[in-house]
Amino acid sequence: METQTERSPGPPRGVSAQQAATVALTALAPASWGTTYAVTTQLLPPGHPLFAGLMRALPAGLIGLALTRVLPRGDWWWKAAVLGVLNIAAFFPLLFLAAGRLPGGVAATLGAAQPLLVAGLAVAVLDERPTAWRWAWGVLGVLGVGLVVLGPHARLDALGVLAGLGGTAAMAGGVVLTKRWGRPAGVRPLTLASWQLTAGGMLLLPPALAIEGVPHRIDAAAAGGYLWLGSMGGLIAYTLWFRGIGRLPVGASAPLVLLSPLVAALVGLGLGESLSLTQSAGFVLASAALLAAQFSSPMPRGRLAHGGRAGGQVSEERVR
Repeated sequence: METQTERSPGPPRGVSAQQAATVALTALAPASWGTTYAVTTQLLPPGHPLFAGLMRALPAGLIGLALTRVLPRGDWWWKAAVLGVLNIAAFFPLLFLAAGRLPGGVAATLGAAQPLLVAGLAVAVLDERPTAWRWAWGVLGVLGVGLVVLGPHARLDALGVLAGLGGTAAMAGGVVLTKRWGRPAGVRPLTLASWQLTAGGMLLLPPALAIEGVPHRIDAAAAGGYLWLGSMGGLIAYTLWFRGIGRLPVGASAPLVLLSPLVAALVGLGLGESLSLTQSAGFVLASAALLAAQFSSPMPRGRLAHGGRAGGQVSEERVR
């Protein structure tokens, strides 16, 4: 009779219809974030990353609070503040700063490293050990995004690179802590998103007004850009994102951020750009990495070490 340790690797285990629907809804968030670079460079006044972050966060957060009429209680006051710093107050201005100082391809590639950072943080914070399957597809996802968006004349600005890496690290920390803390009983994802957007917006208000001030001219295009970023890219996207983080394994939700640079590339096509053969291959590779991350490793969970094999294997159920 065949034992579990004698099974040969098979195809990756699939996902249920319910999880597939959750993945599809959650994916709308990073897909909308993929429009940020085009909106920032084409519509918003230049040189105001703090103000752009403020306009994306605070109005949306206050509208969400008005709709939900629920405030944090107990330790969720400081938890909401911490998540607001990581996901909003730190991430937004660093994102806009990177978008303003780097070509979109460089900024997008830095952001594509987020699944790898999440996997590393998950070991310390969530006690989850990523399998080789997760690590391999995470690296291939970054490589694929790099092939899509990095050109031979990519300009590397030191401050822009630091801002991009800082924003990616902040968002990765926010993803892991959101997964660890979950949501209070009876609190909806819209409420959690509203708390964080409001907290992050309030923290951005003083430096935005003191350092940058209000842009001298906000035309109709800029107003539309702020409205898009605050609604679809803010309150709606973060509601879907926090809903997905709560329902999906962290190893499945984090790679969805690869959609951001891929959507940014598609938006570029709409603006008259074209994809080379290399970029097309990178697009396929990044898409494959995103999809593969939704499946479990094909290696049997119960495989034990024997003879010349490695000294052990951690159950992949911990990082599905």
